[in-house]
Amino acid sequence: MRSDNFSKGVARAPHRSLLKALGFVNEEIGKPVIGIANSFNEIIPGHMHLLNLVQAVKDGIREAGGIPMEFNTIGICDGTAMNHIGMKYSLVTRQIVADSIEATAMATPFDGLVFIPNCDKIVPGMLMAAARLNLPSVFVSGGAMLAGKHQGKRIGLSDVFEAVGKVEAGLMTEEELAQLEDAACPTCGSCSGMYTANTMNCLTEALDMALPGNGTIPAVYSERLRLAKRAGLQVMEVLKADLRPRDVFTKGAFENAVAVDMVLGGSTNTALHLPAVAHEAGVPLSLDDFNRVAENTPQLAKLSPSGSYFIEDLYAAGGIPAVLHRLQEAGKLHEEAKSVTLVTQGELAKVAKVLDEDVVHPWSNPVYETGGIAVLKGNLAPDGSVVKAGAVDPEMLVHSGPARVFDSEEAACEAITGNQIKKGDVVVIRYAGPKGGPGMPEMLTPTSTITGMGFGKDVALITDGRFSGATRGASIGHISPEAAAGGPLALVQEGDVIDIDIPNRSLSVRLSEAEMAKRRAQLKPHDSGATGYLKKYATFVSSAAEGAIEKY
Repeated sequence: MRSDNFSKGVARAPHRSLLKALGFVNEEIGKPVIGIANSFNEIIPGHMHLLNLVQAVKDGIREAGGIPMEFNTIGICDGTAMNHIGMKYSLVTRQIVADSIEATAMATPFDGLVFIPNCDKIVPGMLMAAARLNLPSVFVSGGAMLAGKHQGKRIGLSDVFEAVGKVEAGLMTEEELAQLEDAACPTCGSCSGMYTANTMNCLTEALDMALPGNGTIPAVYSERLRLAKRAGLQVMEVLKADLRPRDVFTKGAFENAVAVDMVLGGSTNTALHLPAVAHEAGVPLSLDDFNRVAENTPQLAKLSPSGSYFIEDLYAAGGIPAVLHRLQEAGKLHEEAKSVTLVTQGELAKVAKVLDEDVVHPWSNPVYETGGIAVLKGNLAPDGSVVKAGAVDPEMLVHSGPARVFDSEEAACEAITGNQIKKGDVVVIRYAGPKGGPGMPEMLTPTSTITGMGFGKDVALITDGRFSGATRGASIGHISPEAAAGGPLALVQEGDVIDIDIPNRSLSVRLSEAEMAKRRAQLKPHDSGATGYLKKYATFVSSAAEGAIEKY
């Protein structure tokens, strides 16, 4: 075992002495040591309760004959990071999470690992670390927040963001907004809709790195504690079987995850995170793979923010096993994919059932004819751009309009709230990509404000930045190459006509090649003014089309 490096032999006497300083007794030394990467903190509602879960994991590990050793990772809340410089630091923490776990696990000879993430960048960061380390591992997330209730309607955080736009438009009073504010986030857990955190927790289960229920059991249910204890027990079985993440992370497993993403209409951020995890696992996964799967996998669920159902409803409908069952029904599942359950994905799907067809529709009645996420290309996005197609109003699936160009999210928001944006406009926010941001900030504030002001069926927004999982409407992000790298978005001028055709996967600007070449010759290099870690990140980060991975 790896842990022999600090437990066995005369030369390890100093190591054992340090273990005894931690409270180890002789009877424990020599047993398998399981590292627990815990992302507990007191700044994210999705993480505030993780101390209870980690104790359950420890109980399971000890019951199965192992010794748990807990360490922590950082984590930030995308919600509280918005509307200020903090959002530039969101995506970059994915790398910090992965790097810190790698360093800790290489310096400490764990035999296996249990990962306890929950929110947006922590989940993919931990998956990246698991792929790098390739030690027997199991994931167990913190679970989803329950939906709030307001005036007889269930609500989530996205409703509060959109309500801000309603107040700006005079459609809601500040008193009503305060009521929503109080009601939207009633429990601990990752925000209640199919936002990025819950999408990634569901896809961790679809990737076969977590036990059934990981993606959907609500945070406040005792079943979540039982799941955590089972994860502690199961990691010891995974260790005995010597099943490693790269045995699980096959091309088929990633395509299963993408297919689940399409069925659920998940966050567009998965187009950043899954390729990044695949890269660490040595598995090719591109935006073209997303489009290929999307073309053959209709969206069967319409969850908040694009629908009225929440993660708790998906849980009651059978959870991710039910979705896998749907894929199996249609022959769209790679059944041979290995799982930390130590049975195949096909075996898990076979025994699952869809318990509510209003939540997970049958194939004969999709909510959207193709997958919930679409990749658009054209002269404005040669390497691709991403839109949550299943959350776009039908009126905006095909749209042409004049560009309203802004070089920052702040300037765009000022124009939107200042009633400078008109029906038919295409709001362009550039220099917000991985390099240009730097950090590729998400644009929930402008998109939700547009929707809240009643422009959801009339105004599009395109950016080389990214979107929150809570975003809906004609919001197209991840435009690659980004403006800061000299991409075509940098050439767009006020009034240029932008053509959006989501069904045909096209995003273009009505400019000749000659005119674009003329403008490119006059283009000045972009200086983000980044300092500190952001400067380092901008130096090494790749395009969004490659998952915004760091290249050295």
